Amino acid sequence: METYLLNYLPILIFLGVAIAFSVIFVGAAWFLAEQHPDGEKLSAYESGFAPFSDSRSQFDVRFYLVAILFIIFDLEVAFLFPWAVALGDIGLYGFWSMMGFLGILTVGFIYEWKKGALEWE
Repeated sequence: METYLLNYLPILIFLGVAIAFSVIFVGAAWFLAEQHPDGEKLSAYESGFAPFSDSRSQFDVRFYLVAILFIIFDLEVAFLFPWAVALGDIGLYGFWSMMGFLGILTVGFIYEWKKGALEWE
């Protein structure tokens, strides 16, 4: 049982070092940096304007559509990098598998384009 638990020792050391560095760097920034908060620094910045209504108000569905489309095509790029690196090892089957994947994504992209989902009116 001890040898089994000793296999996790490097992970625990890494976790301890990461936490220690995080605490040190955040603490050093807090102690060494000049603190001059003002109204502009403390204002809302995410949407560019101050909140003026209930947080449960409706958003335009185009925001969600753009986010979903971004995730879909961002994942496409995330799959292309390891495929390109391993292309020499996976051979012709791996090449045509990725071509099928890209074909499906292309059909989806054309469908979204024809439906006008990419138009911002």
